[in-house]
Amino acid sequence: MDAREQTDRHDLERRVHVDLPRVAPDDLVTTQAVEPARDPQGGRDTETEFMLRNGGFWP
Repeated sequence: MDAREQTDRHDLERRVHVDLPRVAPDDLVTTQAVEPARDPQGGRDTETEFMLRNGGFWP
């Protein structure tokens, strides 16, 4: 590191000084109570229905 880079870094450290509390990684996790989403197929076997409908076996 040459003298100019060292001076620039020192100047930046001197101008931008912020004291923030240390945050533990365990505190960064957010949790939220949720309800499971409803079944988009409504309990039907859509794969089998598709096969039967397009295979000519559906009434």
